[in-house]
Amino acid sequence: MKIKEIISVLEEMAPLAYAEDFDNVGLLVGNQESEATGILVCHDALENIIEEAIAKNCNMVVCFHPILFSGLKKITGKNYVERAVIKAIKNDIAIYAVHTALDNHQEGVNKIFSDALGLINTKILIPKQNFIRKLVTFTIPENAEEVRNALFDAGAGNIGNYENCSFNSKGIGTYMGNEHSNPQVGERFEFVQGEEIKIEVTFEKHLENKILKALFKSHVYEEVAYEIYELQNQHQNIGLGMIGELKNPMTEKEFLLFAKEKMQCGGIRHSNFIGKEIKKVAVLGGAGSFAIKNAIQAGADAYLTADLKYHQYYEAENKLLLADIGHFESERNTKNYIVDYLRKKILNFAVILSEENSNPVKYL
Repeated sequence: MKIKEIISVLEEMAPLAYAEDFDNVGLLVGNQESEATGILVCHDALENIIEEAIAKNCNMVVCFHPILFSGLKKITGKNYVERAVIKAIKNDIAIYAVHTALDNHQEGVNKIFSDALGLINTKILIPKQNFIRKLVTFTIPENAEEVRNALFDAGAGNIGNYENCSFNSKGIGTYMGNEHSNPQVGERFEFVQGEEIKIEVTFEKHLENKILKALFKSHVYEEVAYEIYELQNQHQNIGLGMIGELKNPMTEKEFLLFAKEKMQCGGIRHSNFIGKEIKKVAVLGGAGSFAIKNAIQAGADAYLTADLKYHQYYEAENKLLLADIGHFESERNTKNYIVDYLRKKILNFAVILSEENSNPVKYL
């Protein structure tokens, strides 16, 4: 199995188009044409992780955090990033990162976080914007079903919990071909007027090339008329954070102790208790201070995230319980999810969970 085949599976799990613009995801080190000997899954692709991969005969490391986040002008081994990259290159080990591509997936980091807390009725906290596009095309009635089905097969027409969604309307189309034309209906220089079906479908923007390829292949016209629009709609199934409900409400202290146990935290920093019963909970794995206002607006009683600064605790405004459970802790179950996913998709192949704890934060 080549590394590029594993990459295809990883991109099904966490499409790279889902990642935030600032992020650096995908294949960071290595040749996708190389034959894979095994996959080591970890949280951070540090030097000791690369050594573990070597010892376990894995020439591909799949990590959550990208070891290469910003550009490198020199690779001299002067810091932990450069040392890991040098060791990987010397030993022909590929490094692939998923990060916010999995953060934004509805079954990804924040669903894993929510499931660990037993939250129900979950939904995305900050739905992704400017991610949905709309295709409008026109064809003869005899060709409409074929075109529609081709578009659906390519990934168009998914709205929330529904698939194969389209709007179809009848109208009159006109055209006249020139001397270079080869019309499906009518002749050159003939003014043709006939019934057409207008087909409208939405799709995720990263699927555009695939959608258009399906359209051109299934359409009977020599020149396919189509229009693509960018929609302002939020994508309810893609985005950062998640909000859900506890099955049974708890006091603030009970909830924090519960979260500490479930997420295996060394400690939890939190805002003032305000005597509010905790039922509705928002979560965002990793650094999530930017979403405090979103959690408040969504009506959360508590918001669990990480990497909060001193003054950001004031932003709770006595409206919710704000808690920093630790960056690693908020994402700790992610690598297990990746391993389980790969083992289900790639049979009879070594997919190994790293034994190394890469959390740089320690507690007394």
